Amino acid sequence: MRNLGMLATLIASIAFGALAIAPAQAPATRTWVSGVGDDANPCSRTAPCKTFAGAISKTAPAGEINCFDLGGYGAVTITKALSILCDAGEAGVLVPGTNGISIAAGASDVVNLKGLDIDGIGTGLNGVQFNSGAALRITDCIIHQFSSGVSAGVAFAPSGAVTSKLVIESTVISENGGVTSGFGIIVAPTNGAVADVTLKNVQVTNSTGAGVRFDVTGTGGGRVNAVMRDSTVAQNSLSGVIAVGPQPVQVLLDGVSIMHNGGFGINASGVGALVTMTRSSVTENVTGLAITNGVIASYGDNEIDHNNNIGATPSTIAHQ
Repeated sequence: MRNLGMLATLIASIAFGALAIAPAQAPATRTWVSGVGDDANPCSRTAPCKTFAGAISKTAPAGEINCFDLGGYGAVTITKALSILCDAGEAGVLVPGTNGISIAAGASDVVNLKGLDIDGIGTGLNGVQFNSGAALRITDCIIHQFSSGVSAGVAFAPSGAVTSKLVIESTVISENGGVTSGFGIIVAPTNGAVADVTLKNVQVTNSTGAGVRFDVTGTGGGRVNAVMRDSTVAQNSLSGVIAVGPQPVQVLLDGVSIMHNGGFGINASGVGALVTMTRSSVTENVTGLAITNGVIASYGDNEIDHNNNIGATPSTIAHQ
């Protein structure tokens, strides 16, 4: 009997030791969140987490966080390649007083955001704040009510000797900016960074400052190459679209409607600022166009009318 007792004790000790040294569960390539989840869960489909912040540490680099159902999933800071994809329904990111989604990823990391309703409730800072990474893609999102100070729906600010890409598609960005200033979208690379921007089927409305601002006046400057297609920039308190040098800022507006803005429809300011227009309309703004040491060029197939003031006259270039 004594030997049997010793054997049982030995087996129990071995089993306990095996549990103690068992490796922690590896991050999954796909995790899940749910409005009725729990961040103590492993974030699997059958045991989802409650928030994006709870799921991100359990998601492998280049992995996906998926939304199981409607819910409020909170703010998150992304420091690796990651996709947050919410195809099944609306995923809420309700963030008073802070940024909605902050991105400080590695030089080769790509971040994808899809199907999110990012709401600052009138006191949020920026809806999406991008500081570093190879690319950010925003699709089928709503970003609104970020109105604390100089806030923005999307603030894209890469820095250093890098080229970072921003792609926004099929997204509504509205009611952003503080009491007197702010932006729907601001692209402001610094310290020599290059921002390659594509905006398609985007609505930017009711900003307290400019709807879309491309700006390289920050520390060390940078460069912007941007294309905006089949989009609307309307009812912003100041400019609709503004490009600000002195470093190169090249913007193509193709099929863009710019209307009912409280200042300029389009403003090219500073040497290096070039805005080229085709198939676009600039209507019912306080002033249609403004040129201060920059260039606004038209292919001759645009509508520029019914503004309170005509403003500047664009140069004309031929289709080739």
